[in-house]
Amino acid sequence: MNAVVTVGLDGTPESLSAALWAAQEASARGATLRLLHAWVMLAPEGDAQQSENDPNYWPKRIVSDARDAIGQRFPDLRVYEDLVAREPMDALLEAATESQTLVLGSRALSSLTGYFLGDIGMHVLARAEVPTVLVRAGEDTAPITEDGDVVLGLSLRRPCDELIEYAFDAAIRRDSTLRVVHGRNLPPSAYNRGGLDPYLSHELTREAQQDLTRTLSPWRGRFPDVRVLESVQMESPARAVVRDIAGTGLLVVGRRVRHRPFPRRIGHVPSAAVHHAPCPVAVVPHT
Repeated sequence: MNAVVTVGLDGTPESLSAALWAAQEASARGATLRLLHAWVMLAPEGDAQQSENDPNYWPKRIVSDARDAIGQRFPDLRVYEDLVAREPMDALLEAATESQTLVLGSRALSSLTGYFLGDIGMHVLARAEVPTVLVRAGEDTAPITEDGDVVLGLSLRRPCDELIEYAFDAAIRRDSTLRVVHGRNLPPSAYNRGGLDPYLSHELTREAQQDLTRTLSPWRGRFPDVRVLESVQMESPARAVVRDIAGTGLLVVGRRVRHRPFPRRIGHVPSAAVHHAPCPVAVVPHT
């Protein structure tokens, strides 16, 4: 895997925030930052140079403005600009195969169409084979060591080592606490005519806590310097992952890789995270 962090730019405040977050991430990783802008109508560079009115003025301006903002905060960061004459989704997915991380700007909290270049971000999120981070406008100012806790939303139904490793690695690079949240719906058997059976609820919660502790045990051994807090919520995993995340620096959730030609869904938990979490959200594909 090349040491490259790629950010998609479209000239919006959200994509500029994404660029600054990506610069911070690339700096922490010792990676190169790639500034990508894709426009299918991009003119060949030779034609643009011969024209009195450069048809590529705005694409170049989008990238150069981002580079100038990054240069003020990360003057020593390796940055390269990439203007490509392709459909944005295709360009982003190809860039993802050459990157450690893909970063996109994210707009509305509640609209499926409020992401980078309309709904392109959601399509990319469902297909990208590397961790993809969505960043909202204005989330670029805090130093990486003061971003707040890293929160991991973790399912225990099947192994997801890629997801757990990403979260631990993010916490140790930020010198942050890692809070691991596991949500589990109570089964119908936990209820009787009087409502919730408190004894059975307690036993199921204790069982879930044991499962979570057992899953995290080897990772605590691999990352002994990471402070880990475990939390079990006996409710919908999608609700649990967005509960009490005020002040969070990064929310990490998983997307199970489904071997289909055209995946359309990212899952309930990632959907809840990208729609309702106010912080940057990393969606990590795993088998």
